[in-house]
Amino acid sequence: MTGFVYRYWDQSELNRQMSARGTVPYFTPMMQDYARHSATMRGALPCELNVPYGPTPAERLDFFPATKPGAPIFVFIHGGYWRMLDAADSSFMAQTFVEAGAAVVAINYALAPGASVAEIVRQCRAGLAWVYQNAERLNGDPARIHVSGSSAGGHLGGMMLAGGWAAEFGLPEGFVQSASLLSGLFDLEPVRLSNCNEWLNLDAASAAAMSPQLHLPARPLPLLICYAPNETEGFNLQSECYAASCRALGCEVEIIIEPGTNHFDLPLRFMDRTAALTQAALRVMGLQT
Repeated sequence: MTGFVYRYWDQSELNRQMSARGTVPYFTPMMQDYARHSATMRGALPCELNVPYGPTPAERLDFFPATKPGAPIFVFIHGGYWRMLDAADSSFMAQTFVEAGAAVVAINYALAPGASVAEIVRQCRAGLAWVYQNAERLNGDPARIHVSGSSAGGHLGGMMLAGGWAAEFGLPEGFVQSASLLSGLFDLEPVRLSNCNEWLNLDAASAAAMSPQLHLPARPLPLLICYAPNETEGFNLQSECYAASCRALGCEVEIIIEPGTNHFDLPLRFMDRTAALTQAALRVMGLQT
């Protein structure tokens, strides 16, 4: 008997592989950076905050309109392993993208264990539907929506690209124009088998139903997959396997490994217009770099 739980990992090793926090010696200061930089953006730029997109208190978003009509829309979905953070922590990139000519939206959602992964996905889709239907209010173009997210937000971004759900929200299939997904969890089966399931309560069927790896984009689109150099093999495989599957589908996929970053400060690269990740995102959004 091997004791393997997933691939060639026993339970202890699988838990380590699925732990992002275990890859850094410090954690709280980076979460504080998200909140601090996002607060600075709210004070510096025109914005609308806590805009409801659904009936529950968690279903709200913040947006920073573009300076000119017809702009691409950068939609960011925060991470936090589905159980922490908020839209208020998730607009640190606003100045970079607004100055480049885009609108910026940060979507909020209810957190686990109070909400299931399926409900979180539904809420994010409702938020994205609001963006599409209210693009003019953002000075945005609904045909130029770019979805981004980090960690659990990368997973949720992948579920926004998946086919088969848009009609339920009155949207055209495959309406997302491009995406940048950072350190995403695209296959939830190893997550289900790890200690992360203590707050997710996934079974095999719900993990499969909510895995972007099994629900690929509705159509080929430009896709950026990014992760940090020090991420675990488990996280790296998630990104590499999803990228390979999307490339086989016909997506134009670019993999970016940002030097000098870790799982948590990687999204902050969006604050630097010269960073490879930011440059690539601006390019696929059709903005001059």
